[in-house]
Amino acid sequence: MSLQEEIKKRRTFAIISHPDAGKTTLTEKLLLFGGAIQTAGAVKSNKIKKTATSDFMEIERQRGISVATSVMGFEYSGIKINLLDTPGHKDFAEDTYRTLTAVDSVILVIDCANGVESQTEKLMEVCRMRDTPVIIFINKMDREGKDPFDLLDELESKLDIKVRPLSWPINMGARFKGVYDIYDKSLNLFSANKTKISDDIISFDNLEDPQLDEIIEDDAATLRHDIHLIEGVYDPFDINKYLSGEVAPVFFGSAVNNFGVKEMLDTFIRISPNPQGRDTTIRYIEPIENKFSGFVFKIHANLDPKHRDRIAFLRIVSGEFERNKFYHHVRLDKDLRFSNPTSFMAQDKSVIDEAYPGDVIGLYDAGNFKIGDTLTEGENFFYKGIPAFSPEIFRELINKDPMKSKQLDKGIEQLTDEGVAQLFYLQPGNRKIVGVVGELQFDVIQYRLEHEYKASCMFQPMSFFKACWVTSADKLKLDEFTKRKANNIGWDKDGNPVFLAPSEWLLNTARQDYPEVVFHTTSDFKEVLT
Repeated sequence: MSLQEEIKKRRTFAIISHPDAGKTTLTEKLLLFGGAIQTAGAVKSNKIKKTATSDFMEIERQRGISVATSVMGFEYSGIKINLLDTPGHKDFAEDTYRTLTAVDSVILVIDCANGVESQTEKLMEVCRMRDTPVIIFINKMDREGKDPFDLLDELESKLDIKVRPLSWPINMGARFKGVYDIYDKSLNLFSANKTKISDDIISFDNLEDPQLDEIIEDDAATLRHDIHLIEGVYDPFDINKYLSGEVAPVFFGSAVNNFGVKEMLDTFIRISPNPQGRDTTIRYIEPIENKFSGFVFKIHANLDPKHRDRIAFLRIVSGEFERNKFYHHVRLDKDLRFSNPTSFMAQDKSVIDEAYPGDVIGLYDAGNFKIGDTLTEGENFFYKGIPAFSPEIFRELINKDPMKSKQLDKGIEQLTDEGVAQLFYLQPGNRKIVGVVGELQFDVIQYRLEHEYKASCMFQPMSFFKACWVTSADKLKLDEFTKRKANNIGWDKDGNPVFLAPSEWLLNTARQDYPEVVFHTTSDFKEVLT
């Protein structure tokens, strides 16, 4: 099969949502339809005690939340789907933001009762920045929720995007009877089945069929009225406007009951984008270019606690990746070979011989990779737009067991390489300052340091307002600033100076006093330096 054909048969997307909207459950059901699993594990049932397929870290199992992005691959209707399930909790938003750089489209899950929530808005802002195509799945229609038309209005007003329903619910809650597939003009009646694919769904090709009145009774007239209203109010669905990020198709269903999911999945594989190219420091790279290139957007240590492994997640952008072939690590300026590249089904991994644009592969790593690193077939460039964000909560890492100093140092280095937090060194004393965007990250770091590295620690709060990387075209001015503010200057792991501002007022004062110094709130400036 040619490179172009391999690209055409791939889709790479992320599922995002506010916590508890049903994102991980929807992920499970997509895997179920793809034949990747036979029984869903995210169901709270006495008979099923398994945890969700995509939640593999012990702390995730304990807390019932996703704190790391999971990568899963499966085939459906001849299409190879690369699905990235992201953390929903706001404290792990940075991992989600970076994951969005590695996908070509997004499915956004909304709880029909809660509508658009704060985290949903933040995630959508990132999608809007990149014009990422978005499909919206309004979930939990088997429960009471907001009126569907009100939900559509709320989506448009709060998410700043036009919407176009492509399926429509017949009632909701205890009266939920199914969804009408507007895109394919067919009707599926609801049959609750939480763990398997239902085979007894009744289908109609025509809304005017009199049998419809017999089966859903008074709801038939309401459904016909709603569909006529939709066709009158909303423009016909334009696939090009969806692909450019202007319009979001909307589907309704109940992920926990496998309902409305197949309609969305069938439409998704027809309208969603093929693997797209990416911008670099020298030019735009198209996927059909023959030479391989890709970038690391995530690193995870101890994916398998028994083997102490460290895996870099690499999104392939162009060309064909081949096992055991040498590729150029641009930042290190050296060639590396990978004998065991892997594909993923959550915690299950399998070795692959080749991979193509759109694929996400795992590379076993002995410490060569950092987030944002680029691999090529010799060309020197970096993929752009994979930043670290300025943390807003700071604590000093205190070692509780001096006999385990090496384990603690190694553990915090590796965990911050993963991007779960940022590490700054403060002098004198080489004090370790950990910065995060959410409090819960400290619990995760402490838990993982103890259970994966056998290192005991505690965190001491630090009264910093924000961390800003500082650069200047005038080296003397930068030196003057770092000396004057020595008590608040830390250094990141790459040796770049960082101003740990005690307050917003002092940060603004520093900007006014040193106009030659640039204060960066993301690490994007490093792309310019390279």
